[in-house]
Amino acid sequence: MIKKRLGKQKKTGKYMQYLVGGTCVLFVFACYQNMSSTGQAPAIEQIGNFIKEEVAVRAWKNCMPAMLQEDPGERNMSLERFLLDKIEGVYPILGFSDTVTEYDTQVESDLTEGLLAENSQKAQKEQEGKEVAEDGGITDTEEEGKEEEAQEGEEGSEKAKDKSGEGSKKKKKKEKKEEQGSQEKTAKAVEIPREKLNDFDYLIQNFYQVDRTTTIDSSQLNAADMLSKDMKLKGGAEQVQILIYHTHSQEGYADSVPGDANTSVVSVGERLTALLQEKGFHVMHHTGEYDVADRDNAYSYAGPALEQILAENPSIEVVIDLHRDGVAETTHLVSEVNGKQTAQIMFFNGLSRTTARGDIAYLANPNLADNLAFSFQLKLAAEEYYPGFARGTYLKGYRYNLHYLPKSLLVEVGAQTNTLEEAMNAMEPLADILHKVLSPAPS
Repeated sequence: MIKKRLGKQKKTGKYMQYLVGGTCVLFVFACYQNMSSTGQAPAIEQIGNFIKEEVAVRAWKNCMPAMLQEDPGERNMSLERFLLDKIEGVYPILGFSDTVTEYDTQVESDLTEGLLAENSQKAQKEQEGKEVAEDGGITDTEEEGKEEEAQEGEEGSEKAKDKSGEGSKKKKKKEKKEEQGSQEKTAKAVEIPREKLNDFDYLIQNFYQVDRTTTIDSSQLNAADMLSKDMKLKGGAEQVQILIYHTHSQEGYADSVPGDANTSVVSVGERLTALLQEKGFHVMHHTGEYDVADRDNAYSYAGPALEQILAENPSIEVVIDLHRDGVAETTHLVSEVNGKQTAQIMFFNGLSRTTARGDIAYLANPNLADNLAFSFQLKLAAEEYYPGFARGTYLKGYRYNLHYLPKSLLVEVGAQTNTLEEAMNAMEPLADILHKVLSPAPS
């Protein structure tokens, strides 16, 4: 009896709870409806908004752990990279960090341990229907034109004379124009305020490209210090003053013939040698090959040869390693100088320091400060006399055999997408800016 009575009381209690709960819900609903009808509260809408907000909050709480979950590939990530990836995941900014590209030069280090692996030399394009004479001035097309003119001369002497006269006038006009263009370079095309150069940020943005494998600060790139260094030659032209050589002698251009030194970067070096000699310098052009069997160790092979040449010619003050750059096939490094299509050049410095390793003790360069000053003075001269001719000086880790002399220079002349003629044309302004920086002031 007692158990039955207790059971009935429990059921009655539950019924009462349900009844009270239902009554409360109806009461609340009725109140909201009444308030809604009087314009005091949007009953159904308010309830709906409450449900939406609750769902949104719960969804956010559930998403957060997934966002913060560590990915196995992130364990070795820097904090900066980790946070940037997370931010871009939630607030995409068109994958900004992935669009930042860096320039990758074909110049490799002189490390024998293979610290810097380079891509194999790109296949050079076969020349089709065009041969460049050894003097770099006469093409097949021009020769055919001359033959046709000679034939016309045999057929009609008067006609040939007229053409000859017209050709002579055009030639004189062209020579006069080139002479005027050459004379104009005695005056600067642009004057860069020296106070601007004292701003490190301005200097980096306008004169340099810094590879991410290395670092540099204002203590090394100080414009006032670099300009204060005297780069004038000390010795006379009775003995060798300048050495030009090629660590990568096999580099060629769009219309080069593979294996033919007369159409490769070596012929460009020969052109620079001739122009500098015309300006009164005593120049040696070394044509040794160091990248034929093993390109990756070309700098290691070239080092001993350089040491021997410098030991035998202690009068040498300037060493120039002339290269041809490698770029995307869609890139054409060209500017116009004196009315000619001219390959752009780029000076290159190795800092003997990488971001990962710091200073590389066994690749120490006691002449680094002078190397930087030399390339900077040349770059500044190029900007002021031939704007657009020189690209930003590239700074990378390692040494690149620039440690032998204070005035050691590595120059990239155009790329594989330039023609040999464009590269040859680049030697004229390059020889001029070398003359401006190296020649002693007239007494």
